[in-house]
Amino acid sequence: MEISAAGRLKVNITPADVGKRVSVRRLIEPGSSTRKFTDTVGFLTSWNDGVLLITRKDGQVVQVPESMLVAGKTVPAVPARRRGPAATYQELALVSARAWQPVESERLGEWQLRAAVQEVPSPAHGTASPARRAGFTRRANSVLPLGDPGLPLDAALGAVRRWYGERGLPAYVQTATGAAGTQEPLCAELERRGWVREVTAGLWTGALGPVADRAEGTAVVLSRTVDGTWLSRYQRKGVSDVALRVLGSGPSVWFATVSGADEDGPAAIGRCVVDGRWAGFAAIEVDPGQRRRGLATTVMAALARRALDEGASAGWLQVEADNAGARALYEGLGFTAHHSYHHYREPDGSGTGSRNGPS
Repeated sequence: MEISAAGRLKVNITPADVGKRVSVRRLIEPGSSTRKFTDTVGFLTSWNDGVLLITRKDGQVVQVPESMLVAGKTVPAVPARRRGPAATYQELALVSARAWQPVESERLGEWQLRAAVQEVPSPAHGTASPARRAGFTRRANSVLPLGDPGLPLDAALGAVRRWYGERGLPAYVQTATGAAGTQEPLCAELERRGWVREVTAGLWTGALGPVADRAEGTAVVLSRTVDGTWLSRYQRKGVSDVALRVLGSGPSVWFATVSGADEDGPAAIGRCVVDGRWAGFAAIEVDPGQRRRGLATTVMAALARRALDEGASAGWLQVEADNAGARALYEGLGFTAHHSYHHYREPDGSGTGSRNGPS
């Protein structure tokens, strides 16, 4: 906090600092006999009508009444990273998008509209119905807003909603927070317009070498194509042709399988997409009856070795904020959080179009 020569806390931010990263201290429990304070660090996304909105690294928006503000200052936009491969948000956003490609895409200025529409069984009759449409995962059915849409924001969001509405889908916008170049101001604008944040997850990065070194004696079969055996362990059941196209998309895709008892399907599976120096891991899944045997690590090690052979040196993956088991696994393999990403759904969308998968 900023402290004056006389030892008093100082507020050294103004509405002109909107868009900058700030650290503020505010008073809580103002009626208490003991003055209590709390600190918030994040991007100052607005300062209107006596209220500051600060978007934290995890995407949470904190309201700070100006009357409760006791200290504040601007701080460097990006704290120093202690470990992990150096990478910009823009680079990782493009790499992760190439690893999970939609069936259909269209540009809106610099924004990318993405869709992978599939028909799903009718709840009433158990048959495919054109009226029952869904998108295979939010990642393949959301806007990636990198840059300027070429329109004022309200007009751009209107165009987005029309585009997805024509496909029978709710509109989603994928945003990110917590790194240089991420979209804290856009998150605040979406929330101000009533868009609903449904999912928050983290994109983590780590070096490939230490992961490859964790190889054990368990046999892992690698394949360029997905088959019925692999799909029998995949958490998203009833995979359609559209889903298979998304799963198989990417510059260099590998599927890993560890055999299990025939009647129970594989013991573990995984997917990796190699793209230049990056290897993206996904669908690391283990038979519930065979967990805590190191099979997830074994799968990732085999995929990491193959990625190293293709010239990659760094890995990335996505993990939901509340998946404690996965987070512990990836931390043990040397991965650290780079930024958080979020999916915002249009205010009056049904939300049923892209729920087949967490992200």
